[in-house]
Amino acid sequence: MSYRVKNAIHNHNKEYDDDAIAQYMRTDVITLEHILCVQEAREIFLSRLKDDDIPAQVFVVNGDKFCGVLSIKKLLQESDPMQTIRALMDVNFYHVSPKDERQDVILLLSKEELDIVPVIDNGKLVGCLTEKEIAHLLEDDVTEDAQRQGASLPLEKPYLETSPITLWKKRSVWLLLLFVAEAYTSSVIQHFEDALESAIALAFFIPLLIGTGGNSGTQITSTLVRSMALGEVHLRDLGKVIRKEVTTSLMIALTLGLAGCLRAWMMGIGPEITLIVSLTLVCITLWSAVVSSVIPMVLKRVGIDPAVVSAPFIATFIDGTGLIIYFKIAQYSLGLN
Repeated sequence: MSYRVKNAIHNHNKEYDDDAIAQYMRTDVITLEHILCVQEAREIFLSRLKDDDIPAQVFVVNGDKFCGVLSIKKLLQESDPMQTIRALMDVNFYHVSPKDERQDVILLLSKEELDIVPVIDNGKLVGCLTEKEIAHLLEDDVTEDAQRQGASLPLEKPYLETSPITLWKKRSVWLLLLFVAEAYTSSVIQHFEDALESAIALAFFIPLLIGTGGNSGTQITSTLVRSMALGEVHLRDLGKVIRKEVTTSLMIALTLGLAGCLRAWMMGIGPEITLIVSLTLVCITLWSAVVSSVIPMVLKRVGIDPAVVSAPFIATFIDGTGLIIYFKIAQYSLGLN
């Protein structure tokens, strides 16, 4: 959980995970007994207001049991002061559990426009989420996704208050793993050393090609991971995602291929290398689309947060496989063994 929410929450319960709703909910809620009449409920409601922040709804209870939600507008506009509030309350309402994870609740909030959500545990009202807590939920989710997509664990304190040692701990583990994964790129280059010696111009385009593949994959992954977090995309949609991304990437690939031709021509490279570079740009872009569509969903399926490793891992993976594609096309085009 981010430091912002930790400083703002009303009830930090150590029995629950940091991402559980219990860590976000407020417990100072106004409740009214279901047997109260409108006049009594108005008086109690006004006496319990602590400031000018008037809620749009209050909660109706029967002892410890949660009964429903009552609109303040209905309460104030009711013409019969002896009417029971039980007759005015809404029993069809969305609610969450204190054990619910933040992302699950965000999915609910993304589908429904809610300004207050009761938190219920075994039929008992234990807290609620108001607009302030909901804003904290959304802020934390965006913040953590942004940090995780950079292959870094989320910070618990403001950046300027975080020590270099803490930053080292947050970043070094994933960077070491990515370093190991990236190491095979040099092995690929070493394996195709003869091809490089036969056409040294091939080396000029290595940074361009692997950079393009990684950039393309990062674009797709960032969009897809966010859509998965919002519940817009699921594993069953994998076929649709691949078709959409491959179609889009085909158009991008042709654009980049033409750009590659222009770049090679500007460098005075011969037509054979120009063709190799252009074909490779097309192939790497399409390959990146497939990889970037599949890996986040596979990671999600096996229980790994795709936001943590998707973009860095995909960029690293495409670096190595992109070089293999490049040198294989070069070997075939130049007749090299």
